[in-house]
Amino acid sequence: MEAEKLNEEESRGKYTTVSIPITLHRRIKEMIKDTGFTSVSQSVIYILIEVISSMEEEKIKGETLSEEEKERIIERLKKLGYV
Repeated sequence: MEAEKLNEEESRGKYTTVSIPITLHRRIKEMIKDTGFTSVSQSVIYILIEVISSMEEEKIKGETLSEEEKERIIERLKKLGYV
């Protein structure tokens, strides 16, 4: 756990490139109009942080997702264009 924390601290402020389909980029760009997000990248980072945090929280609780919950998550990711 300490090694992960150290790596996270070392990489803070550094970025990498992730490719997403142009159609998804356009959808997100349209979706974030008139919101607090200033870029597609900013909104995607927010979404990923929320999803990962939720998954980590479930793991910490020791709870496993039911098949129904997995299907709902997959459906949400499909609607967002990630799957």
